[in-house]
Amino acid sequence: MRKPIIAVDMDDTICHLVKRAIYHNNNEFPTHPLRYEDMFDWNSDHLRHPDSTMDIFFGRPGLYEELELFDEHVVEEMEKLHNAYDVIIVTAAVPKTVVEKWNWLQKHMPFIPADNFFTGKRKHLINFDLLIDDGPHNLLPAVQEGKKVLCIPHPWNLRAREEYAFPLMTSWKGAKERIDEILQS
Repeated sequence: MRKPIIAVDMDDTICHLVKRAIYHNNNEFPTHPLRYEDMFDWNSDHLRHPDSTMDIFFGRPGLYEELELFDEHVVEEMEKLHNAYDVIIVTAAVPKTVVEKWNWLQKHMPFIPADNFFTGKRKHLINFDLLIDDGPHNLLPAVQEGKKVLCIPHPWNLRAREEYAFPLMTSWKGAKERIDEILQS
C-alpha cells in the first residue's frame, strides 16, 4: 500500500529565508532598511535599494546554509512525518543554490534521503497528497487540482489567505497529528 506523499517546501516553511535575507540587506544597504512586516508581495523591488537586485537579495553566497530553523518543533515533527509518510522536500532553487539547500537539509534533517529532495518552481506538477508551503502560487494550483494544503502564514501571503482561506499552520508543534487529521478527512 502506498504511503501518502507529503510535499514540504523549504524556504520560509521549515527555515527562515526572508528574515535572513533582510538581515543581510539591511547591513549592506542601511539607507533602505527592510522590515519583514512590510513584505506584502514576492516582488519587493520597490522596497529595496536599487543596487539590491533579486540576485543579490536571494543570491548571497552561503545564504541558504545559514538559515535558522522555522521553530523548535520542526525537526522532531518532520522526522515523525518522515516515519509515517513519504515526505518529499520540494523547493524552488536556482542552480547555484541547490547544493547549499541540500547541505542545510542534511545538517538539520539528515533522515531525508537524496531521493526525496526535488527542486522546482511548478510544484503542482508533482504527485503529492498534501503540500505544506508559504507561496500562494504553489498552494492555489494544488487546491485547484483537489490536493490538500497547509499554508505557513507570512505577510506576503496575507491577501491570498484572506481570499482563499487556506488552512494555516503557524507552528510545527503537533504537525504530525494535524496532518493525520487532514489526510483522514
